[in-house]
Amino acid sequence: MRQSYGEKCFQFFNYTVLIVMALTMILPLLQLLAVSFSSPIAADSRKVFLLPVEFTLDTWTHILQNKVLWKSFAVTVYITVVGTFLSMFFTVLTAFPLSRKEFLLRKPIMLAIVLTMIFNAPMIPFFLTVRELGMMDSLWALIIPALISTFNMVIVRTFFMAVPSDLDDAAKIDGCHDFRLLFQIYLPLSKPVLATVSLFYAVAYWNTFQKAVLFIRSPELWPLQMRLRAYFTSPEELAAVNLITNDADFNTTTLKAATIIFATVPILLVYPYLQKYFVKGAVLGSLKE
Repeated sequence: MRQSYGEKCFQFFNYTVLIVMALTMILPLLQLLAVSFSSPIAADSRKVFLLPVEFTLDTWTHILQNKVLWKSFAVTVYITVVGTFLSMFFTVLTAFPLSRKEFLLRKPIMLAIVLTMIFNAPMIPFFLTVRELGMMDSLWALIIPALISTFNMVIVRTFFMAVPSDLDDAAKIDGCHDFRLLFQIYLPLSKPVLATVSLFYAVAYWNTFQKAVLFIRSPELWPLQMRLRAYFTSPEELAAVNLITNDADFNTTTLKAATIIFATVPILLVYPYLQKYFVKGAVLGSLKE
């Protein structure tokens, strides 16, 4: 179908805006990557833009040998994997009954759940509740309070409601109970929305910071974002002994850049594998016939 002049202009405008937005996100990341591979003098004199100046691997050698950083990385991976699995499990178990027309209490329960999106729990009662439950200085304090996101649950529920009711009738004729209906029929049909919501949860857990500041006291339980904060407020901890002895070609500027890349890239690598589901899942889960 041939496009009109107005449609071509609109499409050109859209592509231009999207490219500019993409560059504003990609270029700072590429610049940090280039700084992490550059010499300290070049980094501090701001000579580095998108390509390394006076290329060196010393910064990354130091970062990859930092056992404390790897421990925080392991904590973050644990929180992300366990938290995402549990969040998806309980989100699905909550969304499915609330999508069933035969469930008589679904409207008042749904109203009560949606109200939590409007009225968030105050910080002090939230903190006291977690403390009274005995989760202080525990990784569960970073997982359980964020177990179900109302927004994500609504997306999954709306997707379930869009599944044709004829499938339910056919399954019930064959003797399917509700759990079998959910796990053998609904979930296989819901891969796009499940992948999308899983990504939302994974990114939220990976970037956990506020709850860690509130509930984690032991440095050995710090997630990656807390460790980054500590390194940026006390950069000498990141450089350790090497800067004192001056036997390596790096400084706090290159180390900060490398640490940011170290903390950012792993979660970015998940996107390409879920990209084919992402847009479809977000759109289908946000519309209802």
